Amino acid sequence: MQRLYQQEGRYLLGVALCIVRDRALAEDVLHDAFLNIWTRAASFDPSRGAARGWIFTVVRHTALNRLRALQHEVNAGDDLEQLADHHEPAVQAPEWQADLGRLEDCLGQLSDAKRASIVYAYVDGCTHTEIAERLKAPLGSVKAWIKRGLAALRECIG
Repeated sequence: MQRLYQQEGRYLLGVALCIVRDRALAEDVLHDAFLNIWTRAASFDPSRGAARGWIFTVVRHTALNRLRALQHEVNAGDDLEQLADHHEPAVQAPEWQADLGRLEDCLGQLSDAKRASIVYAYVDGCTHTEIAERLKAPLGSVKAWIKRGLAALRECIG
């Protein structure tokens, strides 16, 4: 686990930071994610993808779950803008710049519906139902757009 943290920790922290937008919270998320990785390592299925992808997915889901939990704790009278003032901007590792450019190019090749569905799901952390409401589209269409869009991204990125 220590070697994994040394090799991937800064990238995983970057993923968490992009989602929660607060360094201390991102560090907590990363800690929780590593506990999840350790306790759920046996559930990893190599036939479904690379271990690195699974680890990044665990971090992403842990961060999104933390955000959802925090949103439920916020009282209706709380000013969300005050909470946003405490968030740090996400830092992008230089090594990711080329990958990010390629991803943006590939996203640009998708239809508006597929692109929006993927961004809402994987960047904003929306559920499929929330995406359907935002796009005013049937739930089945949103699921299909995400599935087909991800397949197109995989093919485009290689």
